[in-house]
Amino acid sequence: MTQGGKKKKRAVNRSIMLAKKIIIKDGGTPQGIGSPSVYHAVIVIFLEFFAWGLLTAPTLVVLHETFPKHTFLMNGLIQGVKGLLSFLSAPLIGALSDVWGRKSFLLLTVFFTCAPIPLMKISPWWYFAVISVSGVFAVTFSVVFAYVADITQEHERSMAYGLVSATFAASLVTSPAIGAYLGRVYGDSLVVVLATAIALLDICFILVAVPESLPEKMRPASWGAPISWEQADPFASLKKVGQDSIVLLICITVFLSYLPEAGQYSSFFLYLRQIMGFSSESVAAFIAVLGILSIIAQTIVLSLLMRSIGNKNTILLGLGFQILQLAWYGFGSEPWMMWAAGAVAAMSSITFPAVSALVSRTADADQQGVVQGMITGIRGLCNGLGPALYGFIFYIFHVELNELPMPETSSGGSVDTQYHLQQNSIIPGPPFLFGACSVLLALLVALFIPEHTNLTVRAGSWKKHCGAHGHPHSPQAPGEAKEPLLQDTNV
Repeated sequence: MTQGGKKKKRAVNRSIMLAKKIIIKDGGTPQGIGSPSVYHAVIVIFLEFFAWGLLTAPTLVVLHETFPKHTFLMNGLIQGVKGLLSFLSAPLIGALSDVWGRKSFLLLTVFFTCAPIPLMKISPWWYFAVISVSGVFAVTFSVVFAYVADITQEHERSMAYGLVSATFAASLVTSPAIGAYLGRVYGDSLVVVLATAIALLDICFILVAVPESLPEKMRPASWGAPISWEQADPFASLKKVGQDSIVLLICITVFLSYLPEAGQYSSFFLYLRQIMGFSSESVAAFIAVLGILSIIAQTIVLSLLMRSIGNKNTILLGLGFQILQLAWYGFGSEPWMMWAAGAVAAMSSITFPAVSALVSRTADADQQGVVQGMITGIRGLCNGLGPALYGFIFYIFHVELNELPMPETSSGGSVDTQYHLQQNSIIPGPPFLFGACSVLLALLVALFIPEHTNLTVRAGSWKKHCGAHGHPHSPQAPGEAKEPLLQDTNV
């Protein structure tokens, strides 16, 4: 893109932001507290995921009590259905929010995502059924990122998205430990009530305090504006994968490496709790430590590696750490092994940021949305396939607690001991070993990705599809494409 073209684009963005401010000042936005800001989006995200984080330990217990025979299989199916529904619905919800405004869809996604919470103690069967179906609306990040895009200029957007993602991480670092402590001292019922109250607070905050970021005059001419299938098609990004050999290599690498990661996130804390004998407090502490180490790895360590060994080598190193971590999880039979492998898992989290940086540096400016969109689409698809795959592998290898006699003793410690003795002769975590093999293939594919190249994928009608994730008047800056589907479905 020429220098004159960039200046013209910046001038257009400034004009759009000025127009928005004038429209909002003239009363073009619904009621709310103050002008639309990133802090409104941050509070919405924090409250939603803090409420769900509180339920980490109670959910693991209720899951095993509800499905004692096929715990891992049912967990995989529930999370898999939720992930696939999120992948299918996110573009449509994003496109509709371009017409009807962000606030109404923030309210809709938060309400339906949090709707299962009070059902945990009322009816566990309905609780898990509603969780799986709620995947249709479990795309709060899609709407939040569109909200942020409406109110920020291009040079501000990376920092704003980073603030939203950091808030999400912060909510999950603290809330599982708080929920585990309150459950141990006062019982799980209090935790469910508290989580429900926080979810209701989030809904009230959206209703009362969040102003609309997309003023009426900035929307299409009428609410009946047509939504094309191109905008709502979740597979639109995946159809362009084979148009360039380098893009194909990157996408295969992402698929093979993220498929086991998505499955691991859906079942690993249940695995720690039920198979490795971790207490609720230990699981919460594990989440907190892993979260903190991952933040350090994705900031300080990633920056040092990118400068010292280069982009491609950073990807290969991250994949190597992921192979080691998954193999350690697969063969590990003692709690200390899980803690050690968790530290390696934090280092493996540098892979995807390094892949995004590689794409951002090598793709032309007008190709960023296309290539980043393909990667995001593949990761969204993995969020549906990964959990179901892991649950199925646990099932076919008979890694279930129901195979053990349940003694009358209190805490179940003897059950864990018996299980560990039984598992000494076989692989304790077969899905993790399968994941290690998948990532090994990803590493072999990544070896053929050149360090410097030009990605030439035909953008075509991709610009229409971009409207599904952000307002058409607020294009993303190069390299800013995020994965709004992923955060929601991993919880």
